[in-house]
Order: sequence, then structure tokens, then C-alpha cells
Amino acid sequence: MAPAASEATRLLCAGVYLDAGYRDAVIDELYVHEERIAAPSYGFDAARVLAHALRARRTELAWAAAVVVLWVLAVPLTGGMFVMLMGPCLMLSLSGWLRGSSAQPPLYRLIPAFLLRWYGRIVLAFILGGLVSAAFDSEDSDDSGYGGEYSGGYSGDGGDSGFGGYGESSPFGSSGSFGMEELFGFLGESDLPLGSTGTAWGILALFAVLTTVVAIRRGQFARILTSELSPQQFPNHAADPAERGTGLRFGRLAQYIRVEQHAPMVMYNASQPFCGAGSPYQPWNLSVELRPRKDSAPEAIDNAKIINRIVPLVEALRIPSPHGSPRLAAAVRDRLRELRTDECVFLPVAGLTRRDQAPYDSTGFEAHRSGSVEEGGESRRHFLRIRVGGWSEEVVVTVFVRVHTQGGMLMLEVAPHVLLPVRQLFQDADRIAHRHRNNNWFGKSVWALTHTPRSFGSALATLGRGAISGWKMLTGGNGGALPDGPARSVRELGSDGDASLFQDMDINRYLKSVQDRVTGGVRLALHEAGWQTDEFEQKIVNVGAGGVFIESADGSAIGVGDGNSVTNTNNNSSSAGKDGGARRGKA
Repeated sequence: MAPAASEATRLLCAGVYLDAGYRDAVIDELYVHEERIAAPSYGFDAARVLAHALRARRTELAWAAAVVVLWVLAVPLTGGMFVMLMGPCLMLSLSGWLRGSSAQPPLYRLIPAFLLRWYGRIVLAFILGGLVSAAFDSEDSDDSGYGGEYSGGYSGDGGDSGFGGYGESSPFGSSGSFGMEELFGFLGESDLPLGSTGTAWGILALFAVLTTVVAIRRGQFARILTSELSPQQFPNHAADPAERGTGLRFGRLAQYIRVEQHAPMVMYNASQPFCGAGSPYQPWNLSVELRPRKDSAPEAIDNAKIINRIVPLVEALRIPSPHGSPRLAAAVRDRLRELRTDECVFLPVAGLTRRDQAPYDSTGFEAHRSGSVEEGGESRRHFLRIRVGGWSEEVVVTVFVRVHTQGGMLMLEVAPHVLLPVRQLFQDADRIAHRHRNNNWFGKSVWALTHTPRSFGSALATLGRGAISGWKMLTGGNGGALPDGPARSVRELGSDGDASLFQDMDINRYLKSVQDRVTGGVRLALHEAGWQTDEFEQKIVNVGAGGVFIESADGSAIGVGDGNSVTNTNNNSSSAGKDGGARRGKA
């Protein structure tokens, strides 16, 4: 499947509609900072995600502007009475900001957010309750002129009970109590021709209009997810409306991204060269002395020969084991059958004056590949890149292998990286949309009613973020800046923090299979060239069912395999594997 049509791309595109923070991060990395080269995109298309992020922002800005206009116009239309609703509504919006997006926020954020949220709810409930009572009960007091002759308080206690704190000038009476006679009196003092009854009904009507706007906005989001972002329609990339009408800037940047994200030439930032590949998963290296075997005359061995010996062994993992018939072999769905290998060159972005100067063409790449494979340079590095994409490209295992011979020594560097699954919220996008579209009218109304109070604060925040992003583009000077490497990866930003047990088992299996073939290829290359392999075999010992013992990058031992027990003869220390899997580590 093409990366632009993968499930990972679809879920990331859905994520920009669900998470405003993720959407802003995508736009900031790929659109605002146009001087930054796109990070490698393994199994997805970053340009298509950006297209949906820009479309989602335009849609959100339009809805936010409409909501703010309604809130602002409601104030003069109700003689200023609508201001009463703004206070508790802003409290509810602020409580969400205080809590944050974490599933388990710290207490210093959770407690203030909880208190502010419930205080805002109580205040809003009292105000709406008073307005409803005023709207329905004012007809019974029509002859009194609403001048304070209404004898029924909101709490049923003569209007003396309720909540205070508004001061003597508040519409709720000089004592600060929330009495209905004071509310009617304040409504009656309005200059609106509707009078007090019309003012109360006007406030409720405008609040209902806001609720309707919130409901329509939610319905539009659900329609997008169930139509163009559905599993059935999304693979048709050419029919995606998100990439139409996005402007010249997006068209120019999309061309850059689609060249850079899948190129074997990786232009990197020195602070994070493997940006885009995911989390490092126990990188390791070893070095052995090259000693000729006594029974043969050794041949000269270089890095290219060793790489060429590794590649066929690794690519053989695609072939299913004998199953008795071609039909049964063809039915094997193991993701190792889609394993991909290529040679890539990591080149620092420093030195370029324009983004389009990067040598992505075949001639430029081949010149760098042939020059870097043997040089063992510090900044320009050659790697054999082995990638396995599982779970519809939601779990991507990439193993970078570098071999170098110097001073009669062979150095082997292996840097596995894992892209973890897409965030659970993004995976639930289809369920969220389906639940909303198939809900009854009462459920949709309740959802919209409970989210309307926060619409004013959310709309202001959306407009503010859009203004900040636009200001950065106008004043940042990114268009004329020197090219820079990627600072963040769209895929990594949208990844979850952990994998399921099944996914973790697959990750370990992919890594064990690939690393075993890599070390086997190095051993065979040494043996066939007439060099001793005893020292190499001592450092990489086959244990159990495919388990290996590897001298790690930090000098400690890594045991991989169930119940294995291995001994490092170099330092007389032993390591017993207990948990059956390699754990993630830092590079």
C-alpha cells in the first residue's frame, strides 16, 4: 500500500480534527518553519497530514469566528444581560486549560480545575434557572410592572436565599441574594422593546442558537470522518478534497516534503539524527580483531562486501517457510514478507543555502553513497536500513546497520528504532464519529448543550492560536532562513506512549529475526574471506530459540530470549534473561 493511503496516514489525518495541539504542531513544523527539511516518513505521507491540518484549521477558525460574533452580538441584543453567562462559561473553559490534556494530571492542576469547573457549573445553572423562571413566570406578574413586586424567590424562600458576592450594584439585589424580583426588576429596566419577558426569552434563544452552532460543527466533523476519511474512501488519494484550494505555499512545500520524506538521502539535524524513526530500542555495537585463519589465505574485506553479504540473508526473511503447497505458503500474512532494505546516507544539513540544494537526485545520492560506505566519517554516515511495517504501518521497526573496518578491526553498529502505535484518541476517531451520527436527537442535544458553555473560551483560544501562527509566518523570516534539519516528526508527535502485548511481541520478533540475520551475515562474510570468527562468535552467542547475547553500547550485557543464561567470557560476568524481551533504551 502506498504511504499516502496507509492506515497510519488516515488516523493521523483524523487526529488533526480531534486534537488542536497536534494540529498546531504539524502546521508549525511543516508549514510555518518552511526552512526545515521534513523528517523521514516511515509508512505514511506527511504532506497529506499537513493538508488536512490546514483544512481543519481553516474550518475551526471559521466556526470560532462565528461563535465569537454570536457571543459579542448577544450582549447588546439583550441589553447587556448576556454578560452574566460569560463569567461562568469562561470559568469552564479555564478549568479545562488548568487540567491539561494528560490522562492523570498532577494534583496541583487537578484540584483547582475541579473546583473552578464545578463553581462555574453551579453559577451557570443558577443563572439559566433564573432566566427560565423569568421567561415562564413573568406572564403571571404582568400587571405588577416587574418593579420588584414579584413575591416568589428562586429558592422558594421569598427571594432571600441563593448566592451572593455580586455587590450592592448587582442585578440580584443589594444584599447579593439571587431573588427573582431583582432579576425581573433588572430585566424590566432594559431599554429593549421586548421588555423583561422578551429579554429573558432573547437570552435563552441566543443561547439556543449557540448550542445549534456547536451541534452543527460537531456534525460536520462526524461527516468528514465517515466520508472522506473513512477506510473505504481514504485510499483514493486523488479525490481527497483537503489538497484542493490550499494555496501556492502548500503546493510548494508539499513538493519538498514528498521528495524529502522517502528519499534515501537523510538530511539531519546534529542534535537528533534519527528524527522520524521513533524511539531507540537498545542500540548496540561491538568490535573484533581481524585475524587470518590458519587454514586459508585471507582476502581483503571492506564494508561494501559485508553489507552485500548481509542483504540476501535479511531479505530471505520475506520468504515463507515450506508449508506443503504453494497455496498455503501464499496464505502466510506475516509482516516480514513486506520487509524492505535500502542503503541510506545521513548528511548534515549545515552548508546548504537553499532547501532545494539537497542532493536527492539519483546521481547526487550515488556519489554520496559510494563515497561514504568506506570512509567511516563522523558527519556523513552510511547505513543499511532495514524496515518492517506491522499493524497497517502503525508499528514500524527500523534497524540501521553500519559496518566499518579500520586498523585491522571490524566495528559493527546496530541502531534499532521503533515507531509505536498512533494515539488511542486517533484510533477511536471512527467510533467517536459513528457514535455521534447514530445517536438520537436527545443525546445530540445534550452533548451540544453541555459543550456550549465552553465554546466562547475555546473559540477565543482557536483564534488566538491562529493569530500567533500567522504572526510567526509574517515576522519569523523563515522563508529566507538557512535550511535546517527536522526538529520534530509528525509521526512521532502522533504516537502513543506504549504498545499492546501483541504489538510488543511482534516488535521483539522482528528485531530478533533481523538482528540474527545481520550478525549471521557478518560472520559468513568474515569466514568466506578467510578471517577468524571465534571472537565474533563469542560476543554474539546463539541462545535458545533465536535468542542472542550482544555486547551493548554501554558495555553491559543484553540477554534476549526466554529463560536464557549466557556468559561474557571477556569480563567473566554472567547475565540471565528473565523477561524474554529487549527493553527500550536511549541512544
